[in-house]
Amino acid sequence: MAARGGQDGRGGRRKGLKVAGLALAGSLLLGAGAAGWAYWHLNGNIKSVDINGALGDDRPARPATVPSVSPTASPVPTGALNVLVLGSDSRSGEENQELGGGDSGGARSDTAMVVHLDAGRTAATVVSIPRDTLVERPSCPLPSGGTTREASGAMFNTAYELGGPVCAVKTVETLTGVRMDHYVEVDFSGFADLVDALGGVTVTTDVDIDDDKSHLHLDAGTHRLDGTEALGLARTRYGLAGGSDLARIELQHKLVKALLEQVSATDLLTDPARLYQVADALTGSLTTDTGLDSLGELADLGRSLGDLAADDVRTLTMPVLPAPSDPNRVVADQPEAADLWESLR
Repeated sequence: MAARGGQDGRGGRRKGLKVAGLALAGSLLLGAGAAGWAYWHLNGNIKSVDINGALGDDRPARPATVPSVSPTASPVPTGALNVLVLGSDSRSGEENQELGGGDSGGARSDTAMVVHLDAGRTAATVVSIPRDTLVERPSCPLPSGGTTREASGAMFNTAYELGGPVCAVKTVETLTGVRMDHYVEVDFSGFADLVDALGGVTVTTDVDIDDDKSHLHLDAGTHRLDGTEALGLARTRYGLAGGSDLARIELQHKLVKALLEQVSATDLLTDPARLYQVADALTGSLTTDTGLDSLGELADLGRSLGDLAADDVRTLTMPVLPAPSDPNRVVADQPEAADLWESLR
């Protein structure tokens, strides 16, 4: 974890952060006043999938704890929470082609992070699962009926390709033994709009990046990135030494921290126009489970993170080692991986 600064700097980060939910909470207030249309529009942006209905009880049990609430006039949940966050990378459409989405059709999930919020919501752990991990992919229900086939030694990201969000959640729960309380999918083209709405992000890279596929060319050093460049950073792989997915994950972790710091530095509540722009980009890029598919529910989640500072977010990658069957793939490194997931239950 990054070293923490002095009290004044830390206080400033706490005041400004409220994570991405600050924009949602503010836009809720905006809509509840004179801008009813804005509330209707932002609420309508959010797409959802009924994960719980599709999976039923065939999944890890919820922890036997009573959710706590903050002792304020407007109580919000503060219990521990596990959220699967996927980056959905569309390969179709002219806009995504221009943003480096690849040549094939459909969508893939090349970014997967399990976000664990500690009880009290004052600390978080973000664990990335490499897309090249070989896993036991379970049979998953399909929206059109029927199920996908079980597969042994399957690439992790094929779960989303074949069975969408439901299969992604079930595969993660099979791999980790951890119940995912919520699901959040971020469309990468919408992510670029969000970064632009925030005015860009500042990221320091340790190596040169030269990647024609992601349209990103950067010298090692500190850079102010716009949305297209930030998206290129999230996607870049072949511009790194060895084309490693693990190296790409390290860059994604830097980007997560940079995004949180930018939200911290942007005083959204005093700039209604910027606030609406950020909220529109954020909600327009989201697909959630039905427990987070309204502006009010997202705002409650955001408000519950009011004491979470960027320095309190720890980023990790699931321990892995080269797969015996294929040196270009990885498998979970046991027992270290199991111990990590156990700590998040």
